[in-house]
Amino acid sequence: MKPDQNPSTEHQPLDERHCRRLLGTTSVGRVVYTVGALPAVLPTRFRLGGDGSVLLCAAAGSELVRAVSGALVAFEAGEVSPSDGTGWSVTVLGRAAIDEGPAPHDPDPCRHLGQVGIRILAELVTGRLLEASATCEHNVISRNNGGR
Repeated sequence: MKPDQNPSTEHQPLDERHCRRLLGTTSVGRVVYTVGALPAVLPTRFRLGGDGSVLLCAAAGSELVRAVSGALVAFEAGEVSPSDGTGWSVTVLGRAAIDEGPAPHDPDPCRHLGQVGIRILAELVTGRLLEASATCEHNVISRNNGGR
């Protein structure tokens, strides 16, 4: 069983095609990597490459660039409604490569001097829809009633 495919009444698994479509609807996600064997999570803007990879920009000498070059990383993006908890989450696992210049089929997303591109080559793409949660509904009601 893949990590994102545990059965749950609140989470419906998505196929890869649907996951990629959802990723195309947002521009902010989180890259997950390690620094000194400790996990690190960094929110970042992104876009999808023509080959389905996830494209990020970072300062050329940054900790992120040093940590992810050639490493297996995760990337997650999603949206969740604060009112009822519905939404989606997509996770991409793959090797990160540093792009010194744009690929022929992708315009350069890193337009600022001193930035390089990070390309996460998608090896596994999983996702799930989040259904309305009784817990979320209770929290919304509690907030609207002053926490009572």
